[in-house]
Amino acid sequence: MRGAVLQAVYSSLWRLATPFLLWRIWRRARREPVYGVHPAQRFGFYGSGRHAPARGGFRAAPVWVHAVSLGETRAAQPLVRALLDRGLPVLLTHMTATGRTEGARLFEQDIVQGRLRQVWLPYDMPGAVHRFYRYFAPRCGLLVETEVWPNLVAGARRYAVPIALVSARLSASSARKTMRVASLARRTYGRLDAVLAQTRADAERLRQVGARDPQVVGNLKFDLQLPYDLMQAGAAWRQRLGRPVIAWASTREGEEESILAALRDMPRTKGGQAPLAVLIPRHPQRFDEVAAMVLASGLSMRRRSSMPGMPFGPIDQDTAVLLGDSLGEMPFYYTGADVAIVGGSFAPLGGQNLIEAAACGVPVIVGPHTFNFAQASEDAIEAGAALRADSAQAAWRLALELIDDGDRRAGMRAAAGRFSATHTGATQRVMRAVGPWLG
Repeated sequence: MRGAVLQAVYSSLWRLATPFLLWRIWRRARREPVYGVHPAQRFGFYGSGRHAPARGGFRAAPVWVHAVSLGETRAAQPLVRALLDRGLPVLLTHMTATGRTEGARLFEQDIVQGRLRQVWLPYDMPGAVHRFYRYFAPRCGLLVETEVWPNLVAGARRYAVPIALVSARLSASSARKTMRVASLARRTYGRLDAVLAQTRADAERLRQVGARDPQVVGNLKFDLQLPYDLMQAGAAWRQRLGRPVIAWASTREGEEESILAALRDMPRTKGGQAPLAVLIPRHPQRFDEVAAMVLASGLSMRRRSSMPGMPFGPIDQDTAVLLGDSLGEMPFYYTGADVAIVGGSFAPLGGQNLIEAAACGVPVIVGPHTFNFAQASEDAIEAGAALRADSAQAAWRLALELIDDGDRRAGMRAAAGRFSATHTGATQRVMRAVGPWLG
């Protein structure tokens, strides 16, 4: 009963927030134009009138996959591809501009052929959610990693849409926050038809917040099919460059200051080499901000966006920083690097995904804060594919040491390949688990 009351209060707060949400869409669209396309979809309006197409225009009931942002969209790629290869239409939903942009890039041909459609997931208001289910009538819903919303899950039950949380993860800190509204959490997670977790620890935390019988299937990110052309281009670029490369990948706000300080304080290896630092911010809306920070630091810089082509043109020896202000090119940067330092982990943000770096065969360094990818990080360190540093300065120093130690670097590359190979198979396990829903 308490859970039902809390859900009613929660829904009322969403309705009251409507003016703010409209303002937020307008404001974010000024920085991220994609965020402002089709704003009515965020309120559940996808088509109108008595002639609105059945099943949202699909010939058969689609499989709905929700990938909230960039990381989840990339993680969903092998699962979406497996569904499409089986001949099933896919409805792919997002909440962020980066997620939608990446989905459009990954599935461009499928969108053109009408086998996949992208839309915004509506805000979690009862009316918007009901309009979503009525319009698309999905055969099932697969929520990738973390996105569990009370009205979304309740609506699935009302419309008899089986729903699963796949490649599910829940950090200890997120579990504590979720349990602040324990009755609503248990009501929501308990209504999921399946919970397919990344690790045993995730499964246990999901059970604590109300999930029924969560199963461990692994992490979809290990099944990513990396683009061979980008990896080949990265390797060729590194060979032509004639100097070491250290990639700072997926950096977040609050990290770049210490990174740039480390570059200024330790510009060369003990062997006298000056590596090129490839600085890749996590969020595209921060590209200009980070570029200004690099210039203010006094370090010389080139921007990827100023160099067309792939692989792009030469970079002179005096350039200290290449700003990776592009989307969809991370395999290029990783394959072109001698060492990758994965960001989001040098501030208490939980860390970003190191799996893609390991799959590209590059030695990895992470910071002290990796709770979003705790198991993968610990497994990679144990396998010898990754190292942990307690600060950005220590990470840069460690990367310089690896540049000087070719044998150790080669050993980490081999370990990265073994680590990646032994963790694949999550896509097949998810497909088996939801197979009865697919028809």
